[in-house]
Amino acid sequence: MRALCRYIGAHRGPFLLGAVSAVVLATLVVGGDAAISTTTFCTSCHEMTYPAQELKKSTHYGALGADPDCHDCHIPKGIANFHRAVATHLLDGARETWLHFRRDYSDVKKFNKYRLEMAHHARMNLKRWDSVTCRDCHRNPRPPGAPAREAHAKMATQGATCIDCHQNLVHREVDETDLDRSLAEGKMVVRVVE
Repeated sequence: MRALCRYIGAHRGPFLLGAVSAVVLATLVVGGDAAISTTTFCTSCHEMTYPAQELKKSTHYGALGADPDCHDCHIPKGIANFHRAVATHLLDGARETWLHFRRDYSDVKKFNKYRLEMAHHARMNLKRWDSVTCRDCHRNPRPPGAPAREAHAKMATQGATCIDCHQNLVHREVDETDLDRSLAEGKMVVRVVE
């Protein structure tokens, strides 16, 4: 232990520089994540105003006094999910920025041409995250009725997660996708309604 203390004492300049750099970097990452996790930031791109308006008209908005923002559903929260939040900002942010410049979203009709693809991408994130953002608010769901309770039992027995059954709750309805098959096949698979 003494040897370590002597070593640090002899090299305190680099250690101090490293510590200060780490604090500055952590502040930038955490502060940056907070700054770009706001609905104001999301809707700074015109095309995201359409889903933001749909959210405010949905049953999820105002329910029990909750007014969720974009990040409540689309960005995992907490230290345990920080890596997911950063990856979402980096990967999805880069993807959405690229598509912003490649596609014409100038009106809602043009936006709707890509809506199923965007919905599927968001659903796949939720599937991969085991719907962690849903569970932030819906911690212990106790659905009424036997069919709903039976469906919820699949979460424990068949690896299902919230988004497998609860698609089209907030934004304009589009075809549902089979998320398990989509994962297995590596492409979007639209659910066949029987």
